[in-house]
Amino acid sequence: MTTNLDETHDPALTSWVESANDPATDFPIQNLPLGRFRRTADSDWSIGVAIGDQLLDLRRAGLVASTDMSLLMHADAGSRRALRRAISLALRKGSDRSDSLRSSLLAQSEVEMGLPCRIGDYTDFYTGIYHATNVGKQFRPDNPLLPNYKWIPIGYHGRASSIGVSPQLFRRPLGQFKRPDDKAPSFGPTQRLDYELELGAFIGTPNAIGEPVAMDDAEEHIFGLVLFNDWTARDVQAWEYQPLGPFLSKNFASTVSPWIVTLEALAPFRTPFSRPDGDPQPLPYLDSPANRETGGIAIALQVALRTAAMTKAETPPQRLMGSNFRDSYWTLAQLVVHHTVNGCNLQSGDLFGSGTQSGPDPGQGGSLLELTNGGKQPLVLANGETRAFLEDGDTVIMYGYCERSGFRRIGFGECAGTVLPARETY
Repeated sequence: MTTNLDETHDPALTSWVESANDPATDFPIQNLPLGRFRRTADSDWSIGVAIGDQLLDLRRAGLVASTDMSLLMHADAGSRRALRRAISLALRKGSDRSDSLRSSLLAQSEVEMGLPCRIGDYTDFYTGIYHATNVGKQFRPDNPLLPNYKWIPIGYHGRASSIGVSPQLFRRPLGQFKRPDDKAPSFGPTQRLDYELELGAFIGTPNAIGEPVAMDDAEEHIFGLVLFNDWTARDVQAWEYQPLGPFLSKNFASTVSPWIVTLEALAPFRTPFSRPDGDPQPLPYLDSPANRETGGIAIALQVALRTAAMTKAETPPQRLMGSNFRDSYWTLAQLVVHHTVNGCNLQSGDLFGSGTQSGPDPGQGGSLLELTNGGKQPLVLANGETRAFLEDGDTVIMYGYCERSGFRRIGFGECAGTVLPARETY
């Protein structure tokens, strides 16, 4: 398990990049997330590390030899930890490289961020038991969870080509849906557009086809985490999902935050993993002492909404909810193990979606479907607007951060997406 603490986690460390020492920054020297950027629209992509409100161009700084993130992700976990230490040493206050590295420093506000890597395959899981229960109650009040939910990490193969980076703009999708009282389905723009609050996990080191990954090795194959918004057309979903699951209701857009927070950076925020009393324990191939001791990660998650009216009035977005990834029913290691147990080969840059991360309390739903009881109880916003589902011009912003006494707070930055009007129907 990737839980070892070392000098890079020392809360006393500060950086010669002064903005990294601001207590409110998501990107202190203890974080060091990685991403891809370019200076202009016609320039080449480079690999950078976020430090305060700046980024360090790693190749110009001589810390990596390539601008191909997939090569970096492909390396073994030991090499990744060595790179983290080298970056930390270079950016610490008192580093003898501070003067020479200033020319490799750029303001994040002055560059374009891209997808962190080329995403080859994308699997979306369903690890949020509170989301699964809340949604299940709307369709099966007496039996919200299907029999397999507590035994296997449920997932489906999604569409990688439509995943975009924050801030993403996308059009309201068209699709086919059937209202309860209609005799035949209709076609047109979705009327029940929703967001889903998730984390995304990027695969680093691949496994060979036919070679399952064991629990004790699983986290060595995970490069790091991002925030992930799995946009959903609920009316299209309700009509199409049986018998094979999501299709057009999910593949029109998904949004990731641009900076990958590595598992090494998250080591101070590990938590025990356990099942509630009375729930079945995982089968042996999904269980290990290390997973029980430190398999969870405490990541506070939030969603905010900025409507077009808020943008026009220059008012801040309104917070809708908060939850925590520590409540996930399955751990990251279990997702890797189950995905490969049949011999499936994961590749560098593959993306796992965690599934919607709702909390146990009312008002902690990770989607509007939950917060509005399927649209029956619209939210009343502070400016008087109401929302059952998303409207054109709405911007959804997701945040994530980790806090623990004795350690420096780290964050993920923003994951934002804005709904544009649908194209004219056929």
